[in-house]
Parts: sequence; structure tokens; C-alpha cells
Amino acid sequence: MREETDLAAPPRGPEHDNDPSETPGFVEAVVGAIETRDVAALRAIVSDLHETDVARLLEALPAPDRPQLIELLGGDFDFTALTELDETVRVQILEALPTQTVVDGMRELDSDDAVYILEDLDDADKQEILSNLSIPERAALQRSLDYPEESAGRRMQTEFIALPPFWTVGQVLDYIGETEGLPETFFEVFVVDATYRLNGSVPLDRLLRTKRGTKLGDVVTPDRHVVNATDDQEDVARVFERYNLISAPVVDTAGRLVGVLTVDDIVDVIQEEADEDLKALGGVAGDEELSDSFWYIARSRFSWLLLNLIAANIASFVISMFEDELQRMVALAVLMPIVASQGGNAGTQTMTVAVRALATRELRPSNARRVIARELLVGLFNGVVFAVIMAAVVFARFGVADLGYVIALAMIINLAAAALGGILIPLALDRLKVDPAVASGPFVTTITDVVGFFAFLGIASLWF
Repeated sequence: MREETDLAAPPRGPEHDNDPSETPGFVEAVVGAIETRDVAALRAIVSDLHETDVARLLEALPAPDRPQLIELLGGDFDFTALTELDETVRVQILEALPTQTVVDGMRELDSDDAVYILEDLDDADKQEILSNLSIPERAALQRSLDYPEESAGRRMQTEFIALPPFWTVGQVLDYIGETEGLPETFFEVFVVDATYRLNGSVPLDRLLRTKRGTKLGDVVTPDRHVVNATDDQEDVARVFERYNLISAPVVDTAGRLVGVLTVDDIVDVIQEEADEDLKALGGVAGDEELSDSFWYIARSRFSWLLLNLIAANIASFVISMFEDELQRMVALAVLMPIVASQGGNAGTQTMTVAVRALATRELRPSNARRVIARELLVGLFNGVVFAVIMAAVVFARFGVADLGYVIALAMIINLAAAALGGILIPLALDRLKVDPAVASGPFVTTITDVVGFFAFLGIASLWF
């Protein structure tokens, strides 16, 4: 019994990152319970875990054991845990589960979580699950699924409290206390007219401080930050961040209240968008995950590597133009990569700042000229500083002062070009409606390599 108690309450602390699946013997105990179909042991081990920890456990289990764990736990399994999984793992589990098991689990979810799980399935599986839900449940989920991907309509929760303005505060409080099926978590009561058009909202703290006989219409506050269901989720996340919102109402094109967005959903959006941008800067598809297959990852990375190969061939062609000079002075070949590498790093720094500023809308046409001028000055300043350093290093290594002057001039030119390329290329791509995070890297690399090689070898050819 001692061993079972320890597994049911795995140790917590920084050394385990609060992840029970990292506890020695924990996953093995779960696998053993699944193999022996010991439901009581499974419940003792898993029932008290947070849904995030359950998701980590599912990812740690062998693939065949994942759906078996869910089926054995039955109604004790919280399908919210599936929202914390990588898309590939989640889809594999859903496809392996019986349809009725998925349907029963979906009924217990908030609408936003149910939509999040459904949207990654193919149309046939999606329709099969929807067809087994009741008409009101199916209609609510289908309405959200009909909105564009990565829109507020896909993220919103359709469970909310909306009441007419003539209700009194006392009626509202009684309604909240006595009515079953209300949202588990909410921060305000929305006030709507007979056609469900939004008049505003009453925060719960104000509701509790107002006399029971007061009508909602007398204490309602017009919502200044109303979200349209078709708004891009990244734009909505920016509004939440800018105005420190906890929740926001979502309306359709007719101004009718159709849902609510809460800060926990927006945190997920911010994380997803930042993750996509970070991956894109490295030439990785935004939806690539650790659980993806070998072939999917290989295909998704091929295009980026192909662009870099083309850029490398262009740089190689520039080098070949100065083949005679390289044969006469071996030092040029030794020093040439330094200029290109320094320019590449400087260009990447500027590009990273520019891409992130464009994503957060901090870089706009109104301040673009000032930012470009600043980056150029930074590039020139760093170019001069490193030019002096490299001139001294080259003179010390080769004893040729003229060679130091050549690499110094090339360093200044390339770092200035890197600064301009790092800011202008993302701006141009953004103007052309091309994601600068995805496309900027190969162009900036090509510019710094070509300019670096051409400047260094060209100046050396003329100088010597």
C-alpha cells in the first residue's frame, strides 16, 4: 500500500517541474494498471492530477495505451486534458477512440474547448461526432466551426449569462444562485435587448455592491472593447494585452452577442503566435510539433533549406568572380568568412527586432523612417568599432597594414548593409502581405553574404 500511495501523490517540486510523468516509476505504474485493466488503481493514480499533468502523462505513454487509459477511466477522464496535447497526438487518440466515447467526453467540455478539439479532425470524423450530439449542442459547435480558423469565433466560449435590462439585481443574484448549467467561471453579466444586441455588461463586483431593487439597465456599462467574431485572434490578443482585459464580449456582424473570450484563452493565443513566429524565424513551419512524423518534418523544412542553398550558390558565384585574387593572396580566403559572418549576425539581430515589432504593431509607417535611420546608425557604429578591431588583428597576424584597411572598409560596408537589409526586407514583405517571419531570413542572409564577399574581395582587388 505504501508504494501505491506514493504513486497516487507523486512528489512535487522544481526538480520534477511539477510533472508527475517525470516521477520514477509513475508511467510504468500507469502502464501496468492499463495492461491488467485495473480501473481502481488507475483512478487512484490519475484522478487527482490536473488536466495539464494528465496531458503530459498521455504523451509519455506508448501510443496504444493512450486511448485505453481514456476508455478505462470512462466518465472520470476529463477531456479538457486533450486540449493540452500536441495536435498530432490528440488526433491519433481521437481517431482510436469509439465515437460514443468522444461524444460523451465532448458534452462535458466548454464550447471553446470542444471546438478546439474538433477543428483538427478531418471533415468525416468531425461530422460523425457532431451528428451524435443533440441539436442545440451541435448547432452551437457548428456555428463556431463556421468561423475562419484563428478567428475570435473559433476561440470564444458560447456559455455566458445574458439578461434583459429591466431585471433587478436581486433577480440576477437569485438566478445565478439557483440556476444549473451556468458557466463554471464568469466575470460579468451581459445586458442585451430583445434581439440579443449587446447593451453592455455589469461586472460581478459591482453587481454584489448594488442594492437588490436596482435595475440592470441603471448600472450597465457599455463595453468599449467589443470583439467581432471574425477578428483575427492575434489582433484580439493584442487588445487584451493593451487594455489589461480579463474578458470581452464577442458579437456577430449584426451586433448580436454570440460568445465571450476570457484571458485564459488569450494566454494560449499569445503563446501559439509567439511560438509560430519563433519557429518561422528558424525556417520551421509554425505547426511543426515534436510528435510529428519524420516525413512531415522533412517536407516542411525542405523549402527553407532550398532557399538557403540558392543563396549559398549566389554567394559562391560572387566568390568565383575573384578567383585570381584569392589564388594570389591566401589571406583573403582566410579572412573572407569573417566579414560575411559578422554581417549575417548583425542582419539577423536587426531582422529579429523588426519582425517582432511588425507582429506586435510597434513598427508602423508613422515611425518606420526613424527606426530605419536608427538601425543604420547602429550598423555604421558597430561597423566602425569592429573595423578598428579587425584591422589591428589582421596587422598582428599578417603584418600587412593595407590588408587591415581593406577588411575594415568591408566590415563597415557589410554591417551597414546588414542593418538596412534587416529592417527594409521585413517592411517590404509586410507591405506585400507576405509573412516577414517566414520569408526574411533567406533574403537577409543572401544580402549579407553577397555584399560581404563582394565588398571585401572587390576592395582588395582594387587596392592591391
